[in-house]
This record gives sequence, structure tokens and C-alpha cells, in this order.
Amino acid sequence: MSTLYQRLRNRTSTEQRYSIDDYLKDLHLLYQGHPYSVVSGGTTGDREEVANSFVGYVQQIYKSNGVVFATSLARLLLFTEARFQWQQMRGGRPGDLFGNQDLEVLERPWPNGTTGELLARAEQDVTAAGNFYVSREGKRLRRHRPDWVEIVLTAPPDEAVESDVAGYLYTPGGSKSKAEPRLYLPGEMAHWSPIPDPEAHYRGMSWLTPVIREVQADGAATRHKLKYFENGTTPKLAVSLSEKVSKEQFQAFIAKTNAEHQGEHNAYKTLFLGGGADVKVVGADLKQLDFKVTQGAGETRIAAAAGVPPIIVGLSEGLEASTYSNYGQARRKMGDHWARPQWRSVCAALEPILRRPDNARLWYDDRDIAFLREDEKDAAEILSQKMLTIESGVRSGYTPESVVDAVDSGDLRRLKHTGLFSVQLQPPGSGQPAPAAKEVQGEEPA
Repeated sequence: MSTLYQRLRNRTSTEQRYSIDDYLKDLHLLYQGHPYSVVSGGTTGDREEVANSFVGYVQQIYKSNGVVFATSLARLLLFTEARFQWQQMRGGRPGDLFGNQDLEVLERPWPNGTTGELLARAEQDVTAAGNFYVSREGKRLRRHRPDWVEIVLTAPPDEAVESDVAGYLYTPGGSKSKAEPRLYLPGEMAHWSPIPDPEAHYRGMSWLTPVIREVQADGAATRHKLKYFENGTTPKLAVSLSEKVSKEQFQAFIAKTNAEHQGEHNAYKTLFLGGGADVKVVGADLKQLDFKVTQGAGETRIAAAAGVPPIIVGLSEGLEASTYSNYGQARRKMGDHWARPQWRSVCAALEPILRRPDNARLWYDDRDIAFLREDEKDAAEILSQKMLTIESGVRSGYTPESVVDAVDSGDLRRLKHTGLFSVQLQPPGSGQPAPAAKEVQGEEPA
């Protein structure tokens, strides 16, 4: 076994931190001077980097595109509503939720931090980079910018049959900065990547990547709309002048016309032309371009990639078909197809940096989330069916405890019979009649 991998596996959290000098030395011995590392993004030589950079996604898309921001905000507001709990596991089936002191680090991840802020940072990083990294340092958590984290593998994926994660290298400012890197073991760093990148073993992919062209088109449409207002909210005009007009006169005419008629503050002013000038409309207005449909289709595709129904975000195409029933169905779709899988995934990612109790798993508690209250009616109907099943089982002679356990787990093998049966199941004549009351001597029966 290689020196680096052996030292990474044998080092415990109570030992002195593995220095960067030792890391580079052992890494040189392991790969003969050709280390392989992975960060969140595309491929550049032997290093994978974020496509268009993490900063580019944040500044040019997340902060500048209203549709992307609104869609991401809808995801964030729902995602941050959940709370973390432990869930008992009995025979491979989930049981009751409970909490203990080990969950305090998720409830107060950093000074003045909350569970909601932790989940908000996770959602933002996953949206912009596809990856979320957080390390545990004692009684607090520390979030790491995804483009400053490298995943150190035991071997290059394209050169070895097996390649595992040996650790995470965090360099403040990025790999090109002069800051001292810090190495974390897999048990010290939680890595959440809900959408796996097909071109990488352990890296995630942003949901924005497949809709980059849609985002660019939406931005171009917004700029087009802005230019329409900047140029007087009128269709494009073509003005032709007489051939006798000199170049200087032509330039002066253009400057004066633009000064008096260009811009929204000059909209609808009467255009006066001199002799020989001819004006023709060569463009179309926003209504003729069917601008709403053109831009609305792109907005819907962006929302679809995010897993958010357009009606939830308030996009035009979603509102056109909006009714109360449609909104309820959209909420259920987002809760079942996006929110719950996301919570389940982030729980699995955070569990390794916690002290997990025996026969339990980290889980989410969504019972107090108002967005999901539409499901309470269905839950009540399911509970009613379970109660009827329990009643039937008890009347059939099974112990109440085993019936409840079997219904809760869905395993009928847990049923235990008392040996007693109802009167309808007894053979004829098998029962003894109750003794008749004795008559009192000396008195006639009434």
C-alpha cells in the first residue's frame, strides 16, 4: 500500500494534523511526481475545474438573471425548512424520529448560524457549482467554497481499475494562490453532490450547466426588451434622404434626430422631417414579435431543469394555467420529486461527520413545513386504513402489539397469535353453556 494512502487511513482525528509538506512528499512518491486531483468543474490538463469558473456562474448567472435567481430562491426557501433528526432502524425498516446532543452541531453549525443557513449555503453551492463541502472542526462546521477544494484520489481514474477518495485539499483563494493548503480526511469533510457528473467519479454537476444556452437566450431577450425602451419604444425606422444631402449634413441630421427622439423619455414625440426625407418602418414591436411566448418558453425550460414547476416560481407560462388544483399538484410534485430526494441525499452526505447512534440514520423532519400540508389529508386517509387493519387483526386473535408492529413495518411475519378465536370461528357445541341461576327454595319462580 502506498505511503500516502496508508498514512491517511491510519491517522485518527486525535493525532497531529497531516502537514502539507508531508502530503506533497508522499504524493510525489505515490505518483512519481504526477499527482492527480479533482475540483468542481471541467478538465484542464491533470486538474478538473469549474466550467466557466464558480465566480462566473455566481456573478453572470445567479446574480444577474432574474429567472435563475427566482427559481433558485424557490428551491432554497423550501429546502431550508427541514430539521435534522435521528431515525431508528429496526430490521431494515425506518422507525421513530429522535434527537440527541450530537445534532447540536447541525442546529448551530457556526457562531450565530442555524440549520436553515447551513442548508441555504448547501443549496447555493450546489446550484452554482454542483458540490457542497463542509468540514467539522470540534463543535462547529466550516463551509468551504467549492472551487477552492480538490478531491485527492488514490489513483488517476483513467489509469486504474479502482480509485478511491484519499482526502480533500482546501486552498483559500484557489490552487493558484500562495495560501497554505489544508488536508482533510474523508471522515472530516462532508461532500454533497446531488447531481453526479457523468464525466467524473466523485464530482457533482450544477443544474445550470445543461441550460446555459437558455440562460444566455433569456439574457439576450431581456437586453432586447431594454433596447426597445431605450430607443423610444417604437419599431425600428429607416430614414432615407435626398442624394443632394452632403455627408456633413447627413451626420448632423442623425445626431439631431437621435438626441430628440432616442430613449424612453422621448417616446411618442412627433418626428418632423425636412424636404427629401422618407421614413419607413422596418422593424416589429414586442407584440408583433410575440415576445412573451418567445421568452416564456426559455423560462419554463430553466425551471424544469431546476425541478421547480413554473407556477411555483410565478413564471408567465405557469400562471396562464394556474388554478387552485393545479397549484396543489405543483406543490406535491416539487415536494415528492425534488425536496424529499434532496433532503434524503444531504442527510446521507452529512452523516459521516457525525457520531451516529447504533441502529439509526440521519434523517429529516418535514412535519412542520407549511408547503407540504397538502399531504396531510392523504396521510390522514392512510392512517385511517391502518387503524382498520389493526382492528381487523386484533379481532382475528393477534396480539395488539404485534399487529401494530406488522402494520408499521409492512412485514406480516411479525404477527403473533394469542391462540384465541372469535365465537364465529368456534366449532358447533364446543362452548360450555353458562350455569343457570339456582332457584331459591320455598319460593315459586316469578
